[in-house]
Amino acid sequence: MTDFSLPEWPYAFGGPSGTGNIKTEPDDFIVEESLSFQPEGNGEHVFLHIEKIGENTEYVARLLARHAGVRQRDIGYAGLKDRHGRTRQWFSVWLPGKADPDWSPLETGNLKILQSIRHPRKLKRGVLAGNRFSLRIRNWQGDRDRAEQQLRQIQTQGFPNYFGEQRFGHQGRNIDKALAMFGGVRVKPEQRSIYLSAARSYLFNLILAERVQQQTWLRVLPGDVCKLQGSNSQFVAETPEQTLQQRMAGGDIHATAALWGKGLNPAGGEVADLENAVIAGQPALATGLLKAGLELDRRALRVIPENLNWQWTNECLHLDFGLPAGSYATALLRELIQVSVGL
Repeated sequence: MTDFSLPEWPYAFGGPSGTGNIKTEPDDFIVEESLSFQPEGNGEHVFLHIEKIGENTEYVARLLARHAGVRQRDIGYAGLKDRHGRTRQWFSVWLPGKADPDWSPLETGNLKILQSIRHPRKLKRGVLAGNRFSLRIRNWQGDRDRAEQQLRQIQTQGFPNYFGEQRFGHQGRNIDKALAMFGGVRVKPEQRSIYLSAARSYLFNLILAERVQQQTWLRVLPGDVCKLQGSNSQFVAETPEQTLQQRMAGGDIHATAALWGKGLNPAGGEVADLENAVIAGQPALATGLLKAGLELDRRALRVIPENLNWQWTNECLHLDFGLPAGSYATALLRELIQVSVGL
């Protein structure tokens, strides 16, 4: 193992304005998935909408496979959810030509089946419209006026779309394991996927951190690859005009950074120079991703939360907001508070 440790990513709005506790109780951190489609009501896959407390996604997937008598790979889910909190998410179970089993024996105080419905296709990773969060920060202490200002900035401008620390494992150990894997250590297929994602996410965060440090994450630079809000459509801004800056300020478009992999990087100009410099500083991770065959992709530098609302009660800050699939609530929280988990 190396002596790798995650850096403190630069803050966009001056750093946290207070301190507080999250996830003291399950209802302090509620997450609700929204699918990007409606299950059709018939087909070979049973879709289960499950509410769980204190259990992670992979544990529930294994539980469903054992109960239904199917292989682990016959279980689908759209995204991983933290075990800490109350989460409602969808799973699919492939049962071709079979009747639905009785799911009730699985129900406990920590797991409930909210809905069961059939669909023709397996639930694939990433096919979410997004997630809705309802969070309670207990024992909040700090500068409330400054926190209100930061919340208004996040409401209109968004926040840096960092991958959360959970992507990198405890103390960033998934990066250590990725480096070991790239060095020849053999790992299981499911671990390989986790370590590849961690390595690519780390390189993205480094590029975003540089843009935040330079205060250019909310601007369109020459050579930026811009994505349209709510779409995968993108274009290269070779010579940014005032109109593009206005569209950026209005939330219609977002600048992006590379999710490293093989293929031609469409970025140009100073954006390509910046990204190439960051990648060159991490040769082991960059080369390992290329050899693993991952395709280069782009991810927005910022995310604007949907319908961000907040209120104060005694020493608690309550937050409600929606995020697109793949964005982290903890990336929003870190802009506001120095977090302590639990009591």
